[in-house]
Amino acid sequence: MNDCKFLDHPPRFLFFTGKGGVGKTSIACATAIQLADSGYQVLLVSTDPASNVGQVFGITIGNHITPIKTVPGLAALEIDPQAAAQAYRDRIVGPVRGVLPETVVKGIEEQLSGACTTEIAAFDEFTALLTDSTLTAGYDHIIFDTAPTGHTIRLLQLPGAWSGFLEEGKGDASCLGPLAGLEKQRSQYKSAVEALADPNRSRLILVARAQQATLQEVARTHEELNAIGLSQQYLVVNGILPEAEAMQDSLATAICQREQRALSEIPEALQALPRDQIELKPFNLVGLDALRQLLTVATPVITQFDATTQAIQVPNLSKLVDDIAADGHGLVMLMGKGGVGKTTLAAALAVQLAQRGLPVHLTTSDPAAHLSETLNGSLDNLTVSRIDPHAETERYRQQVLKTKGAQLDAQGRALLEEDLRSPCTEEIAVFQAFSGIIREAGKKFVVMDTAPTGHTLLLLDATGAYHREVSRQMSSSMHYLTPMMRLQDPKQTKILLVTLAETTPVLEAANLQADLRRAGIEPWAWVINNSVAAVAVHSPLLRQRAANELREIDAVANRYAQRYAVVPLLQQEPVGVSRLLELTD
Repeated sequence: MNDCKFLDHPPRFLFFTGKGGVGKTSIACATAIQLADSGYQVLLVSTDPASNVGQVFGITIGNHITPIKTVPGLAALEIDPQAAAQAYRDRIVGPVRGVLPETVVKGIEEQLSGACTTEIAAFDEFTALLTDSTLTAGYDHIIFDTAPTGHTIRLLQLPGAWSGFLEEGKGDASCLGPLAGLEKQRSQYKSAVEALADPNRSRLILVARAQQATLQEVARTHEELNAIGLSQQYLVVNGILPEAEAMQDSLATAICQREQRALSEIPEALQALPRDQIELKPFNLVGLDALRQLLTVATPVITQFDATTQAIQVPNLSKLVDDIAADGHGLVMLMGKGGVGKTTLAAALAVQLAQRGLPVHLTTSDPAAHLSETLNGSLDNLTVSRIDPHAETERYRQQVLKTKGAQLDAQGRALLEEDLRSPCTEEIAVFQAFSGIIREAGKKFVVMDTAPTGHTLLLLDATGAYHREVSRQMSSSMHYLTPMMRLQDPKQTKILLVTLAETTPVLEAANLQADLRRAGIEPWAWVINNSVAAVAVHSPLLRQRAANELREIDAVANRYAQRYAVVPLLQQEPVGVSRLLELTD
């Protein structure tokens, strides 16, 4: 039985998009199974760098169309964005290696190392699936796990000559570099974008959780896609705790109330979208039986437990705070994907350090972060600041347009302006603003929320290379310290990676750790936030969820982290100094 609006009269192409950990892969897989069970020929395509489609079905898929033998009519394909991006880089860098100076070649390689290259290369790979009917002639429906962002689509809509723009030395910013490697005909990209925007052929499903921050982020995605013509959108709010569980214990009651409040205050931009709500399931969404239950309202079978599941014994946040406080000062940066609770944990660390009489500056650039509401009060030894990403980005954009853009023609300036709308631009602009605050870490603690990615740090380090080389040649006794050097020094900076005890967020944090290591930065600790396993619970569903977390906690403890801490899911949202202090008790 079909219980979902987004499956009513589905078009040929279905795109699922959303942040890591919201369940879009599981929903995409469940949709593919349901359509195949209904007699359709279905191709499921993943472009997620942390794809676990193969894991969900219990088979190896990879970068070729693979029939799912246990589901007649279903085949799957995992496009490897990293491999696509590497092939992309090789095509561009190969011809100039040995011709241009090595420093220039390295600069080109770094320019092509970021998320924009990966995203565009992946789109380059699956464009054919949207436009080449001979490749997909046998399929009634093609389902994409992870849709292209509005930024990628805008880039592909540009009419300018990207390669010529770069070859003439006019473009050297963050996202135009990747575009130089596009070799397919522009008409094919035009056809792909048209297919995405055609409601008779394509439907975008925005996947979220019943959390205010997550819904606000989805609202921004909706508006960005809607502005470029992708208006056929549906909203799926996943993982809602069934109200029947609220009677089981106080934690379940608090979660239900929190989720219902978030749904009642859903952003205005999302209110008109067709909406489905999918209940939280007690089991891991791996295997056909589990996936076939995901989109139905059937009562799930729950494994029997004792009346109460006891909290597991794991390191808590207070031990990390003790080790941080022992240094007396330094930079503490919290990194992680959206929705994992970086802002709350940054506030909790800052409050605990200030409570110990240590001077602390807490700063954030998160547009969805409301530090004043989170703190809900003041504290001796604690100062708080917020860097406005929009203001800093606009200031940076104007600076670049005034310098690099001054000599460009109209077409070149249009390309540069589009490039400056990339996420990389915002990260660089915000980090420049952060750099002044970082210097304070020599005398006090600076706790920083929403740090830039490793790729952005490498770009910033590349821009400082010329200055360091000049300094070296001018005088061997000249001393200097760049922000990048400070971040690479474990005595001065401690990076904390924040995640959840779920498969996708842990994989994304592991990828971020690898990215940082490439930049010469070693994360100091991992923090697993909002863990049910760290709480004693009575609800049968929550007891099963707690059991499911154990594998991910073990992976962090034994495979990824040098040190780690687990923060329990609290009954009350951690707002206010007293509740923030509870997080570190």
